[in-house]
Formats: sequence, structure tokens, C-alpha cells
Amino acid sequence: MKILTILGARPQFIKAAVVSKSLIQYSSVEERILHTGQHFDSNMSDVFFNEMKIPRPYYRLQNSGSTHAQMTGRMMEGIENALLEWKPDLVLVYGDTNSTLAGAIAAAKMQIDIAHIEAGLRSFNRNMPEEINRILTDHISKHLFAPTSGAVDQLAREGIVDRVYNVGDVMYDAAICFGEIANSRKAKGESVVEVPSGPYILATIHRAENTDDLERLRVIFGALAKVSMQCNVICPIHPRTRKALSAIDFDFASSKVEFIDPVGYLDMIMLESNSSLIVTDSGGVQKEAYFHKVPCVVLRDQTEWVELISAGWNILCSALDQEEIVTSIITSIGRKGKEISPYGSGNASQIIAEHLSRL
Repeated sequence: MKILTILGARPQFIKAAVVSKSLIQYSSVEERILHTGQHFDSNMSDVFFNEMKIPRPYYRLQNSGSTHAQMTGRMMEGIENALLEWKPDLVLVYGDTNSTLAGAIAAAKMQIDIAHIEAGLRSFNRNMPEEINRILTDHISKHLFAPTSGAVDQLAREGIVDRVYNVGDVMYDAAICFGEIANSRKAKGESVVEVPSGPYILATIHRAENTDDLERLRVIFGALAKVSMQCNVICPIHPRTRKALSAIDFDFASSKVEFIDPVGYLDMIMLESNSSLIVTDSGGVQKEAYFHKVPCVVLRDQTEWVELISAGWNILCSALDQEEIVTSIITSIGRKGKEISPYGSGNASQIIAEHLSRL
């Protein structure tokens, strides 16, 4: 079984780390990784391969910094070349990025089977490019690995019932595996990031609906600046966000928000697990907050992880009203939700690898 895995963004590197580790146990499986270049900054990409021991990409494309259509089109061309050269039996894609859709379409056009990890998630906001990517990928995939029972139900509502598997969430696998490594590294004094001794709020903002709308961006960082007068705010800043803030002449020098460069996954675990609250628009980080039992304010109008909203761990807050954001953040510090177990037992990657090895 020859599997070509398509990766391009931070969350996919994390998921691939545990799945590839499980796949390598099967002699019948040969995996090659194609890196689309969607995240081109070394802090957003290479550091994950280095510290998480992900197999090095066999193919590497250069595709960042253009429109969605241009990026996806160039990725499809590069992926098609790899498919023609290696002729894999299966293309494995993760999540909902442009890399995901490009890999799925290129494979479908060549009649190569597609397996989609994190199938069935929906925000029901088709203005988000991620929503389009995940819907189209699900509908052309042959094997669909869903992270929750709700995702399985959603696929059924869309008429997709064959070869759908509720395997649990590979992000939960990663949180368990790399959480232990991160704590060990901290104990040995090997962490790169310095975790504050006092209480702090961790903020990550990068999603296009917030960074491309300059008014929403002003509201969000105005709120964070106001909150930082009461509690330390640490913000690992995504290259897209830094560029957008420069466009609105944000005064980095005088802000009390502490901006740091993007960090690797192990250091991000330390920042997340030791924070008092997480403020984010990231699909992955809002879930990681729950893994570490840290309350989270999600600065979006919708979320795919509705079970965390229902359980009270996370709350949704639209990025339209500065005072509403400030109030949501301040009142959420120390909040605890209900005890739930929606993401499996931490062995989703093993289940997926075993299934793929039998194909």
C-alpha cells in the first residue's frame, strides 16, 4: 500500500506526527509526505518536523502568498506531478485547508482513492474557505475518518454513510503524546519559550475572516490591549496577522500585549496548559484548550467544535464589539465546563493506521 500524505499547515503537521508514527509500524504500508508550502515560515513549518520527528517531506512545493484560487491551482499541479511520478494507491488528507482540497481534487481526477482525516466537521458558514474545502473533500473521499459521533451524523445527513468511521480525534492523541514530552523537556530546562510565573492570557489570531476584515482586526486587538491593562496577554503572532496589523498602523511598541514569534508545538503546549485563559480563532487551538482544561473564548461567529460550547468549556464571541470581547474574556477566566469525553480514547491514529494497512 503506497500512501501519499498531503500536508501544508501547522495543524496538519501535528496530526501527521501521530498518524505517521502509527503507519510506520506496518511493513505493508509505504508513506511519502508532500509538503505543499502553504505555511512557508520556518517557525510555522520546519520546526514541527524537527521537534515532532515527522518523516521529512519527499516532495516540497512552493505555493504561499497568493489568492486562494492561485494557491490551490498551483498545489494541484505540483501534487499531480507527484501522483504521476510515484503512482500511490491512496492519497491521505487532513482537515480543511487549501492543501486538503488540492490533494483531494488532484487524486479524484486521477481516480486515486482519498482518505480524509477529520471528516464531517461543519461550521455552516460557507463564507469561510475552510467550510468549502471540507465539504468538497468529504464528498469525493472514499474513506472518511470522523473525530466525533456528531461528525458521523452530519455526514449521514449529507447522504454519506459508506466507509465512514468514528475513530476519535488524532489531535487528542497528539495532546497526550507530546504533552508528556513537553513536560519532560520543561523539567530538563530545554524549553525555548519562557512561561510566565504569574497568570496570563494566551491569544492567537490568524483566521482570514478576522485578519482580512480590518475593522474586526481593530476591534479584536483593541480589546486585547484593554484586557492587557488588567492581565498579561501573550500573543504568538502569525505572519498573516503581523502583515494585517501593519496595514492598520497598529502600534506594536506601545502595546502592553506581548507579541512573540510563532512557536513550535511543544512550546505551544506549555503556553496553553499554563495559561489562565485562551483567546483564539483557531480551530485546533480552541480544542487544545479543552485538552488542557483551560477555558477558551473563540472569536468567531461559528465553530465546528460545538460540543465544547454545549459543555461550557468554550464560548463564542463575535469580533464586532470591543466591549463584548473584553467582558467575555474577563468573565471567562477560571470558568470550568462539564466533564465530557467526545474525542475517543487517545488511540485514533492507531485505529486509522490499522484500517489503512488492511486496504
